[in-house]
Amino acid sequence: MGIKNKRFLILIAACSVAGVILGGTASWASTNQCLQAEHLTSECLTQDPVTKTIQGMSVGLLAGAGAAVGAAFQVKRP
Repeated sequence: MGIKNKRFLILIAACSVAGVILGGTASWASTNQCLQAEHLTSECLTQDPVTKTIQGMSVGLLAGAGAAVGAAFQVKRP
């Protein structure tokens, strides 16, 4: 495995980890904000906060990996 492939994989891993952290944090904050609102909705009460956080983390993972591939593609273009 060449150094360029290793750098590409490290870029994807780093962006994916950042996406997981940001996605999970955003979902968790959204859930907390929803539960502290004056008027609670049925959606707010029926969703499991852990499940919503895991969904946010998975979306962040995909977004981070996509961002890394897009960034690598832009750098590679002449």
